[in-house]
Amino acid sequence: MEEQQLNINMVAVLVAVVANFILGFLWYTPLFGNAWAKEMGFDMSVKPPASALAKGMIFMVIGNFFLAYVFAHNIAAWSFVPGINEMSVPLQIANSTIFTWLGFYLPMDLSAVAWENKSWKLFFINTGYHFMMLLVASVILTYMS
Repeated sequence: MEEQQLNINMVAVLVAVVANFILGFLWYTPLFGNAWAKEMGFDMSVKPPASALAKGMIFMVIGNFFLAYVFAHNIAAWSFVPGINEMSVPLQIANSTIFTWLGFYLPMDLSAVAWENKSWKLFFINTGYHFMMLLVASVILTYMS
């Protein structure tokens, strides 16, 4: 049996981390920041301490790195599935994005509505972000691999 290698482009992983950090800033600040804060019960007139913001950004970068690194492995592993290379690149991107979102993010987002009493509005803000961050990462990781 032939051993096959998963080729991971670490530059692509780092580009995906930066891109998703920027997406997260845009999504939860100018695009949906006020609606998200209202649904979370945050008072937008109260500014959190700089240490809390720094901690949040550090955790976000770490989380984005784990997402991009594991997602790169996932996408590389799917390259061994028979017939996947006959799919167009946009279809491969859609495949990796949709199936990862459906299997891993959507169930957690639905659980937040069911068990944490989160609103449907918050669900759509968060699950929309989760879908978009997977799409951004998949585009970068696929085209840069």
